[in-house]
Amino acid sequence: MENTNTEQRKTIFSGIQPSGNITIGNYLGALRNWVKLQYEYDCLYCIVDMHSITVRQNPAELRRRSLEVLALYLAVGIDPEKNIIFLQSHVPAHAELAWVLNCYTMFGELSRMTQFKDKAAKHPENVNAGLFTYPVLMAADILLYQADLVPVGQDQKQHIELTRDIAERFNGIYGETFKIPEPYIPKEGTKIMSLTEPTKKMSKSDTGGGSISMLDDRDTIVRKIKRAVTDSGSEVKYAEGKDGINNLLTIYAGFTRKTIAEAEKEFEGKGYGDFKLAVAEVVADELGRIQAEFNRRLADKEQLNAILKNGSERAAYLARKTLSKVYRKVGFYILEK
Repeated sequence: MENTNTEQRKTIFSGIQPSGNITIGNYLGALRNWVKLQYEYDCLYCIVDMHSITVRQNPAELRRRSLEVLALYLAVGIDPEKNIIFLQSHVPAHAELAWVLNCYTMFGELSRMTQFKDKAAKHPENVNAGLFTYPVLMAADILLYQADLVPVGQDQKQHIELTRDIAERFNGIYGETFKIPEPYIPKEGTKIMSLTEPTKKMSKSDTGGGSISMLDDRDTIVRKIKRAVTDSGSEVKYAEGKDGINNLLTIYAGFTRKTIAEAEKEFEGKGYGDFKLAVAEVVADELGRIQAEFNRRLADKEQLNAILKNGSERAAYLARKTLSKVYRKVGFYILEK
């Protein structure tokens, strides 16, 4: 019975860069949803290390973080038996398809990408070609696996639209080649803001007190949440203009699996001090459990390497099928086997 429905299962592709610190924003907004998706879809969860190098990385740190992201995937409950988990740089087809798709992507389309403008402003000393064309690599990531759905936040929606445009353009010239992917924006998608600047999204690159890393210890978590920006009021209520409290309520609701209304009711008549302590405790408790499993996973390098080897072989098999089709369509000469 089990296999009867595999034919209808849709394919999902998603990935996280192994640069910066994976935050509770990544956890509540992405990773925790990925765990649910693995039961309903055929999922490929990539560690997108090739995307990381558009910004200068310390090589030893990048290698270390790549394994850490894998251990974190496993620690939150992403099953390597149910999903294909792999490192992007282990599957050369990503770079190969990206080059072909570069030739079907217009300069004007890339220059309109808001993330390029943001990153170029942040790193004016290193506005490289990879930074400009990385949405094409992202398109290759998705189209290689004929993904039906791509879990994304609102800020990545523009990249999915570009991916769809590229795929439709290519299909229009050469006939049906790529599946046109849809963005998957989960109903429970949670956008977590910075603790110090609650109008800005919590960032992996924030080294100040604005973000909580998945690997922060209990004392650090408590300290950061106690110092989180709030307003001059005292009522724990979600309301316009109360960005700091709204963010802490969102975090509390996310970690306790309660609604915002339930969280508000719980803290009726209590002040910000009590509320912040409660937020810190639920976050630290859950992260503590994840960190214990993370440390156990990270200690077994042999198993991590085996998962990556198996994942890259399974991914490469699927990717090669798409790439071979693309190479034939564009007219590359292929040797007979």
